[in-house]
Amino acid sequence: MDTPRDCPPILLIMGVSGSGKTTIALILAKRLGWRFEEGDALHPETNITKMKAGIPLTDADRRPWLAQVAAWIDRQCESREPGIITCSALKRSYRQIVIGRRKEVRLIYLRGTHEVIAARLANRRGHFMPASLLPSQLGTLEEPGPDEHPLTVDVGPSADEVAEEIIRRLTSA
Repeated sequence: MDTPRDCPPILLIMGVSGSGKTTIALILAKRLGWRFEEGDALHPETNITKMKAGIPLTDADRRPWLAQVAAWIDRQCESREPGIITCSALKRSYRQIVIGRRKEVRLIYLRGTHEVIAARLANRRGHFMPASLLPSQLGTLEEPGPDEHPLTVDVGPSADEVAEEIIRRLTSA
């Protein structure tokens, strides 16, 4: 889909599980006053069941989910409201589905070391994605290339600091 010219900005917060997508997106949504959507909530139940069981998702498993993420972005554009959505978007092909030619979508890549993310996953409670899937996520990850114009942010600092860095860089661009 081509994004309408008057579509407000949509931030797609990407990264592996444990990179802080939800936490940082919630901070950004509150500070910016934008609508937030938890991309994980758009997964079909079959995907959640697989992940809970420690089974990595296949590309075929992810397609319906990615289509739902793209549909949410399209609805935000149609309603002419800015928004923030989380999505691991680990592969370039996945980002092509959710961003494609949607020119108003800004890709925010939360990059972290294996050690930082593993420590966060070890302390996380109540999420369906087990820490045992981190190696699979890191193995699948294709970092965004310069042609994707990502805003890449290190997740080592606190979530508040990361959110501030994102806002600073978005407003200075």
